[in-house]
Amino acid sequence: MSELTAHLDVPLDRGAPAAARRAVTAVLGGWGFRNADWLDAAAVVVSELVTNAVRHGGGCVALHLEAHDERVIVSVADGSSVVPRRRAPDGDGGRGIALIEALAEAWTVENYRGGKRVLVELAPCPRGSAS
Repeated sequence: MSELTAHLDVPLDRGAPAAARRAVTAVLGGWGFRNADWLDAAAVVVSELVTNAVRHGGGCVALHLEAHDERVIVSVADGSSVVPRRRAPDGDGGRGIALIEALAEAWTVENYRGGKRVLVELAPCPRGSAS
């Protein structure tokens, strides 16, 4: 597989994480990523990134996917320059970064158009349709 990319603008509302999950799993499935457990993990990562961007980011939220062979990088950009950080879970959240760290190979943050972009490299997709 050569490099594949997709760019999605995400609505700034409560339904954004679910819409992003559906869109990402459809795109990744169309690209040939079919492992159900891996797709579920990718959907959780996307949901956490989009939730954080909608709740804390401000401005427009843009979701970008890149596939390089069996590796996928998911990034979400928003209008805030505040870097996400791990914090103790409470009734209002605090679990997102820990989930991303558990499900991904690596994550980083970069300046992007006056805000930031959080990039997450997913673990390689196992071959097969299910785990």
